[in-house]
Amino acid sequence: MMKKLRFNSATIHGGQSPDPAYGAVMPPIYQTSTYAQSSPGDHKGFEYSRTHNPTRSALERSIASIENGQHGLTYASGLAAMDAVMKLFSPGDEIISTNDLYGGSYRLFTKIFENYGLKFHFVDMQDSNHVAKYVNENTKLIWVETPTNPMMNIIDIKGMAALAKLKNVLLAVDNTFASPYLQQPLDLGADIVMHSATKFIAGHSDVVLGLLVVNDDDLQEKLAFIQNASGAIPGPMDSFLTLRGIKTLHVRMQRHSENGAAIANYLNQHSKIGKVYWPGFESHPNHQIAKDQMNDFGGMVSFVPKGGDLATAIKIVEKIKVFTLAESLGGVESLAGHPASMTHASIPKEEREKSGVVDGLIRLSVGIEDVQDLIEDLEQAIG
Repeated sequence: MMKKLRFNSATIHGGQSPDPAYGAVMPPIYQTSTYAQSSPGDHKGFEYSRTHNPTRSALERSIASIENGQHGLTYASGLAAMDAVMKLFSPGDEIISTNDLYGGSYRLFTKIFENYGLKFHFVDMQDSNHVAKYVNENTKLIWVETPTNPMMNIIDIKGMAALAKLKNVLLAVDNTFASPYLQQPLDLGADIVMHSATKFIAGHSDVVLGLLVVNDDDLQEKLAFIQNASGAIPGPMDSFLTLRGIKTLHVRMQRHSENGAAIANYLNQHSKIGKVYWPGFESHPNHQIAKDQMNDFGGMVSFVPKGGDLATAIKIVEKIKVFTLAESLGGVESLAGHPASMTHASIPKEEREKSGVVDGLIRLSVGIEDVQDLIEDLEQAIG
């Protein structure tokens, strides 16, 4: 049995071994829906690919390894993974959620699961004492995003875990912005870690896939039942591409973080930029927490031009050339987005502006290109 590997080695070898059929180093793409049985119920561990698939199983072992978890589960998208978590609960149960979160998460909570009797509280989580006020006998889950999307707020995972354990509720952390390279929530006390692996995990803008990681056997059993019963699973090709992406996660995240720091500091010194949101600044409200629970500050940066008006923001994102104006994030290429009209358009204007998502806000996913090219592109776009 292989010893426990350090992170950079685990991205390549964690949970993996050569394929038993021919010794393939990379798990093959098992493009099959079903598997031969020698007698009814007598098979080699695989019956039907909605339930299990060898390529998908390899990915589940890999993500569990790099998140320091016991069990990994895969889904057709990050939202499908969140959907599975919400199906753990019953009408009347209450969930406390980060108030500054991805618009698709907000839409899933309010437009889908509120219709089935779940109640959501959207709360500023930068102070765990504030969150405690919302916990009652019906609370079943605290849902955390950190860093948050797109305001880059930092939430104290250890503090939230202490509160969750005190109140006997589950703690789930959306780790999409950080990736396991920067942050490992299970080690900090979380019960569930979620990733939109579409982003940094796969890392090449060619996959849509979601992941969950847990330690508890009973929780894994419930989620695996939902995974199979609901059927929102990824195909073997997407599983293969995501596993391939994991093998370079450590080197990509290092460059994302280096470039992100350079872009954040460039913007912070620019005369035409009003506000820059990045947890690496000492002036960031929870900078020390970020330093304590993250290994670096990542490649996500948000900013508002001076004046904060929509017209200026639109002008900038229309003029970029090296950055690409597009939805999503976390790919090797740099992307720029306008949250108010793109990723967070599903959140009512009044609600999103309470958390800082104003019409002038621009979100950058800083890629791994030469950083000077990125700076020059922003310079010509900002003018």
